[in-house]
Amino acid sequence: MSTAATATPPTGIASIGLHLPPLSMPVTELAPLRGQDPMKYTHGLGCETMSLCPPDYGVVELATEAARRAIARWGGDTERIGMLAVGTETAVDMSRPLSAWVADRLGLKGAVRSYEVKHACYGGTLALRQAAEWRLSGAAQDQAALVVAADVALYEPGDPGEPTQGAGAVAMVIDEPRVASIDPVSYAWSEPEFDFWRPIGDSYPSVDGALSLDCYKRAAENCFKALVGKRNPEEVLSELAAICFHVPFPKMVRKAVDQIGEFFGFGAERIEQLYADKVSPTMVWNRLCGNAYTASLWISVANALEGLAVGQRVAAFSYGSGFGAELLMLESGTEASAGIWAKDIEADLTAREQLDGAAYTRLRAQDDGKTILAEEIGLDVATSRFGKASSR
Repeated sequence: MSTAATATPPTGIASIGLHLPPLSMPVTELAPLRGQDPMKYTHGLGCETMSLCPPDYGVVELATEAARRAIARWGGDTERIGMLAVGTETAVDMSRPLSAWVADRLGLKGAVRSYEVKHACYGGTLALRQAAEWRLSGAAQDQAALVVAADVALYEPGDPGEPTQGAGAVAMVIDEPRVASIDPVSYAWSEPEFDFWRPIGDSYPSVDGALSLDCYKRAAENCFKALVGKRNPEEVLSELAAICFHVPFPKMVRKAVDQIGEFFGFGAERIEQLYADKVSPTMVWNRLCGNAYTASLWISVANALEGLAVGQRVAAFSYGSGFGAELLMLESGTEASAGIWAKDIEADLTAREQLDGAAYTRLRAQDDGKTILAEEIGLDVATSRFGKASSR
């Protein structure tokens, strides 16, 4: 790992908290609703299950619960939290930051820098980088930062992106690197493109799928090219215990790995081995929750860090449409091997209610249909104090 100035405090991920919403549906239930062969979703896209939010449950609830879990696991004094940065593209207000809703529910106030970061799916990574750099600069004066990446990815019924839907949140306390240290050196790449966007007033995003895939692959190639530099790519990649990607859907990640491998001159067999050994295992949780935008990469990273011995290296490729990308390097800390944050995923998967196609149709219907659904499946969901602000 690169060495920061001796005056700066050890910095990295001190704790992780994750949260998935209370509903889910296998993509095989969606396929007949849309007149599609289920294999198109499972094999063609690599999708398995969509996480879904019930009425009156949205990004605020996801972000807050993930943050509560991270803070409890950290065990530190919340008076030491001097920054709260929330990365999201599920904004609930065009002015008031999502961090204000999270801070209100957590009781965080006072000498805290609190704000929201937006850059499509890249926003959570930017929030993490800002928090790490704030500590490494010495400006934090040994305060900790709370970083949250949270989103609800929902598409218009019938949209090609519908089977990739999902939702989730990852919160990280940035302090002593008990879970993982973060290398101060990273590798960024950006180009202005309209590959995915959602104008003000639009309920659902617009996507140029072919362009988005091309941008994603191009960004990955350039970031990994910068990482390798003049070294042997085999040597660089062999040093990594895992390679994590932003996961819009698993087949998109596979296409990026193909492009990276081909750029480095790897044959098909070597690319397959690289994907099978170091990439595919990091997406187990992603396949169970679908795309969670800003949280997607960090769900993969949390998955990869679980069970690692001290000092193992993990690459994390972040991508956000528009577009911006960054490749980070992490090194597992003393608490990675226990991977206690996996209990969050296990608990949420056990507790969530699985919908069939008919229930999903009612969920996506009018508000009165949503209320009926909530009553039918017996959800105990607290109504938000701020009404629409907590919803999708």
